[in-house]
Amino acid sequence: MTSPVRALWDAPAATPAPPPRVWRDGVLVAVIPLLAVVEASVRPDVPSRWVWAVVLAALAPTLLWRRTRPFMMLAIAFAVGTAVGFIVGGDPQLYTTAYFLILLYAVFRWGSGRAMLAGGALVAAGMALTAAGSAPSPPDAVGGAAVAVTTATLGLAMRWRRRARSRELEQVRLLEREQLARDLHDTVAHHVSAIAIQAQAGTAVAATDPGATAQVLQAIEAEASQTLREMRAMVGVLRADAPVAPAPGLAGIADLAQTDAAGPAVAVHLDGDLDTVPPAVGAAVFRLAQEAVTNARRHARDATRVEVGVDVDAAGVRLSVRDDGGSAASAPPGFGITGMRERAALLGGTCEAGPAPGGGWAVTATLPRRGWGS
Repeated sequence: MTSPVRALWDAPAATPAPPPRVWRDGVLVAVIPLLAVVEASVRPDVPSRWVWAVVLAALAPTLLWRRTRPFMMLAIAFAVGTAVGFIVGGDPQLYTTAYFLILLYAVFRWGSGRAMLAGGALVAAGMALTAAGSAPSPPDAVGGAAVAVTTATLGLAMRWRRRARSRELEQVRLLEREQLARDLHDTVAHHVSAIAIQAQAGTAVAATDPGATAQVLQAIEAEASQTLREMRAMVGVLRADAPVAPAPGLAGIADLAQTDAAGPAVAVHLDGDLDTVPPAVGAAVFRLAQEAVTNARRHARDATRVEVGVDVDAAGVRLSVRDDGGSAASAPPGFGITGMRERAALLGGTCEAGPAPGGGWAVTATLPRRGWGS
């Protein structure tokens, strides 16, 4: 077999799998016998009309299994129709016979590659037998072939369209998983890092300063409560029946400011008209700043201060986060830095992270206004 034919031969059945039956199937099976009887009654000129009416009514239940056993149902209808045609000496001339096209459609819509090739060969053989037995006129032969080819093509078109839609949905799911991974990392890592830093400070002063230990415990409680609130907000996005809290925006960056002794102090400066920034962009900038502050408080060596600056102007938003720690060597990007770059790229911007001139670590993100509509 040639490569395209072999590929078609090995093709699996359509995915996702079709439903075994729907309510329309029962309607078809109930209506087709009635149509066959009515047509036989009003067309006395059709040879063996009552025989064909009974045959068409008897074959109507094949429609119930056309999705799960498409080729078998088509073969049954073809074999019975051919056998009856030889017995009565003619082909069915009732218009109700057109429902056989539904079986042909099902083969190309739901069947495997083998089923499609075998179904096509079966229909071609049926046309050849008809042409040999009754010698139809060229227009009738061409018209019959065109109807069969159109039906098969429609089945293939619907099959490929559904496959493309499935791939598109899968891509959307992957993007949603990436977004969820970024949100989980940024939210949980920030607060858990703060809790870890506070716990380390509490351990250091527990023996000498009980009052400071109490303050540390209060700070840990506050961070844990905030983590729980943000996790509930994320669950609200995933569940339609859960309340959804608004995502933090640019104004929420001010809450990142900290002056406790458990880690470097964090100073925040916001400049420009913050109200002109869309909520989605503001939420992205907040997550970028949150992750950068978390990294600085966790990893900056000998740092005492972290400066966070946000500047909004006609060009867009610029975020700068820098610590005053010692000289830092460049490091391969982890999940945090990768997520920051992905967030910025989704809005048409850039995010750079690395050692700052003069020491410390700097994160700079630029989100131009022209990218906010993408």
